[in-house]
Amino acid sequence: MAIKKLLVPMLAAMALAGYSLPASAALAEGVRAPIFTTTGALAGATFAFDLTAQLREGPVVIYFFPRAFTQGCTLESNAFAEAMPDFRAAGAQVIGLSADDIPTLQRFSREECRDAFPVGRANPQIIEQYDVAFGTGLTNRTSYVIAQDGRIVMVHSDLDWREHVSRTLAAVRALSN
Repeated sequence: MAIKKLLVPMLAAMALAGYSLPASAALAEGVRAPIFTTTGALAGATFAFDLTAQLREGPVVIYFFPRAFTQGCTLESNAFAEAMPDFRAAGAQVIGLSADDIPTLQRFSREECRDAFPVGRANPQIIEQYDVAFGTGLTNRTSYVIAQDGRIVMVHSDLDWREHVSRTLAAVRALSN
């Protein structure tokens, strides 16, 4: 019993610090992505996100991150911001999702996402639908690439942030080949 009480906080601390530890995602490539709407922030302003509407524009990259302003999440969001010209050139939209509140996401969208893409609130229903729960009140670090037809074409679930951008960008580029 004491081990279980220590394990969840220890794993959460490792995730927030950016340590590498494989995470699992139940959604498999080829399945239809759960459709959702959420509220978040883009360049510090409140933003409404509708997956159906975004898919009409092209493929969508959804990346779940545990908590804004933690080391791994900050570095991952900086990397996505730097790669946004490449994602746009490939016709893709990107949104980061976490269980953080809207005021935190507003600040994070300006400071760490560099006004380049929106971050949204992953409510309990979205977290459950995408099977990204990690402890209480956190999501694990999982990235999905969703093709314009709504099917998941790539899943990368790893608490180490470093390969999420390169893998999702490669999957988006493969869609146009």
